[in-house]
Amino acid sequence: MAQNNLKKVSIGDFKLESGKIINDCTLGYRTHGRLNADKSNVILFLTWFGGTSTDIENTAPWPSVDTTRFFLIIVDALGDGVSSSPSNSIKQHGAAFPAFTIRDMVETQHELLTKKLGIAHTYAVMGISMGGIQTFQWAVSYPDFTGRLIAIVGSPKPGSYDMMLYQTLRRTIEDAPAYAKGNYTVNPNIVSANMLWELFLTTPDDRIATMHPEDVTKWMKDTKKPQVADWNNRYYQLMAIIGHDISKNYHGSMQEAAAAIHAKMLIISSRYDHMVNPHPAMEFSKLLPAKLVLLNSDKGHIAFDFKLPEMKNSIIELLNSPK
Repeated sequence: MAQNNLKKVSIGDFKLESGKIINDCTLGYRTHGRLNADKSNVILFLTWFGGTSTDIENTAPWPSVDTTRFFLIIVDALGDGVSSSPSNSIKQHGAAFPAFTIRDMVETQHELLTKKLGIAHTYAVMGISMGGIQTFQWAVSYPDFTGRLIAIVGSPKPGSYDMMLYQTLRRTIEDAPAYAKGNYTVNPNIVSANMLWELFLTTPDDRIATMHPEDVTKWMKDTKKPQVADWNNRYYQLMAIIGHDISKNYHGSMQEAAAAIHAKMLIISSRYDHMVNPHPAMEFSKLLPAKLVLLNSDKGHIAFDFKLPEMKNSIIELLNSPK
């Protein structure tokens, strides 16, 4: 599937949940397929932590999302280095960039769709990892904006295990001298953070099966290689994930949050996910109820694959379902 050219649109100065402003907030997005006459065939696809719309294209969702039928819009999230981010802002560069939330990501996407693209309703909203987290937020922020929700290895709120990992990663970034509280002039290479992320991305069983002990030395050398991704971008998105909780505006009640959701929902989680623990999503699925697909794979957080029959068929089933 050929990649479409990146498009960028400014939604103007954007007021965040905190009250602070992103100056000239710009969103990047890519599209596949054709928008039909009544604009009723839009599927919004959201990016993961540190990921871009190009990365989503590279997951090849086409077996599950038929772009001869649907108009797929892949939107780059705040802080991914394509949309407005600490790394690419001229007026609010680096540590001067205002902190944003997952809810802010969703609000900017809503602005893009409604005010710039003239789309008042989507056929579906979907995403992987942080994209799945954004999908949960879409469910409660705009309950009537979409008919279907597909959250893949996402969560309505980080669990205690998740928070232990995320706070450890946060502290590792903050404690790196080269990070300089975000005021660096050259993007630092925070090797310990790279190693931590790699460690939790999959599972011990997968590592044992795919990596010989003597390969660990090479792995350590690889984690020392300079990273392309900007560390302020990662830090800001990480802090947004740490603060994520869809029940925040529902008196802290997941039951109330679930009651506000009107769209059909498919939740795809990975049983052995060490990056986004599946239990919060599994418990939330019982409150709707939503269809839950639990992937049983040693690949952990990266167990998703649009060619997997249980994943592919569940997505197609939801997309073929009536409103």
